[in-house]
Amino acid sequence: MPLVTLTLYRKPRPAGFRSAVLDALHAALVASGVPEADRFQRVLELDAQDLRIDARYPDAQVARDDDTILVEVLWSVGRSVRVKRALLADLMRRLRELGIEAEKVMVCFQETQWENWSFAGGRLLHA
Repeated sequence: MPLVTLTLYRKPRPAGFRSAVLDALHAALVASGVPEADRFQRVLELDAQDLRIDARYPDAQVARDDDTILVEVLWSVGRSVRVKRALLADLMRRLRELGIEAEKVMVCFQETQWENWSFAGGRLLHA
């Protein structure tokens, strides 16, 4: 179960922007093997002074600015680097189709053990 957090820090965004980005993220996750119904996403919108991101660290080819997007994917352990690279390539393609500069998108994968998920009611399905 990926829990996706999309952090934005320029307001306002065009109507439909958040949904389009979340749909692109979900489509890339599904293409990587995540079940279609496994959709848990949240959006955090911060004021510019509440998020500080270096413009080029470590190798950004275009300076990050107010259009920068931070994506965090918390999911269960077990995906290979090959799967993550394919997901990133697919995601960047989808975001470019939305007019988003891929160099301004930062993605962080965080993995946790299966037994750390309780989907509802306090039940640990994988423990």
